[in-house]
Amino acid sequence: MSNFAIQPVSRFAGSSAAIRRPKEIAYFSYDDDHVFHLDERSLRYYYPPNLGVDLSKGFDTFQQLDDTADDHLDGLLKTIIDLEQRTGTKCTAEVVTWRGMMTKIMAAPFDNMSGFEMNATRFQDSIFIEENHEHKLESRKQQHAQPSRRGAPSQDLMSFWGYKFETLSLIPDQWDSTSREVIETRENMVVNNYAQYCSVVKTGIGKARMLIGGEVDALWDCKPDNRDDPINWVELKTSAEIANDKDTLKYERKLLKFWIQSFLLGVPKIIVGFRSQNGILQRFEELETKNIPGMVKRGKGIWDGNLCINFTAAFLDWLKQTITTDGVWRIRRRERSPVIEIFRNEESGCGDILSPEFIEWRNSREANEADVEAAKTRLIESINQETCQL
Repeated sequence: MSNFAIQPVSRFAGSSAAIRRPKEIAYFSYDDDHVFHLDERSLRYYYPPNLGVDLSKGFDTFQQLDDTADDHLDGLLKTIIDLEQRTGTKCTAEVVTWRGMMTKIMAAPFDNMSGFEMNATRFQDSIFIEENHEHKLESRKQQHAQPSRRGAPSQDLMSFWGYKFETLSLIPDQWDSTSREVIETRENMVVNNYAQYCSVVKTGIGKARMLIGGEVDALWDCKPDNRDDPINWVELKTSAEIANDKDTLKYERKLLKFWIQSFLLGVPKIIVGFRSQNGILQRFEELETKNIPGMVKRGKGIWDGNLCINFTAAFLDWLKQTITTDGVWRIRRRERSPVIEIFRNEESGCGDILSPEFIEWRNSREANEADVEAAKTRLIESINQETCQL
């Protein structure tokens, strides 16, 4: 077992490590039945919600996705295969994973209460990381077993409030192409979290090149014609209204995850819907992602963005030096632990982290490249022999 020390975090302080701006290179959608598609049919657009809405409305008809099945990295891997087939170019990255995994790692210096477990494997010079599904389900079970404070809403209801806020804030097309009826009846729509638009970006922190996939909530306007230009994504969040210093502290802790999630995918704007204790939408605030670390620094100062970036850069360097062969590796941080552990669970293979389809595609691609290189070598040797004879 190898350990990466989180504490003391002061050793990661200072100017941030180099950052490669996230650039979308592909995307995919899950439709209203959660069926996978290699297109952007589930892309949505932001339009401000009405205030005073009861976020609990529709909880009894909520169509909630059953995510107890383990999807591994399948959606991301299908998208990589399609991209490589269309472009004829291999997606090169040292780390391939979901945004959620990188969020947990990046928040580790300032989130002492959240443990995590991930599975990883090395294949063709890339480290692929997924969440350990059993740990995810067990953590959820323990969370639901905790009794709510007397008079407080349940965890399920508060989770629904977030989805309801999204439904109130989204439209299916740009505003000038969306009917007034659609905009004004969003409050009565059945809330469904099956549909998702997922962006796949190339990015980098420190020396590590990464390929990250993650859901994005909405577009502010439209995608730019130049694919190299940044996209005006919007992330939607909810939070309890701030009434005192204790509430401010809780809010700034939440801002850590808000910032990291948007930072990793290149989302420039976060819209936070503030609600009352009983779930009435009272106001919303637009935050520029890049300004959040400075905002926290001027406030309670409970976390530091540059330190998170430097910690992540150092961790990824260590990860690349530790996972050097195949097999199935476990990346684990126990609750309140001062270290992140890595150990190997299976000595060979990739477990179920990589789909058979992806492994077959990559192996066939590598074999074809080897055949092409061998043919080039034979051609050069033949030309050289003919030249010598002359």
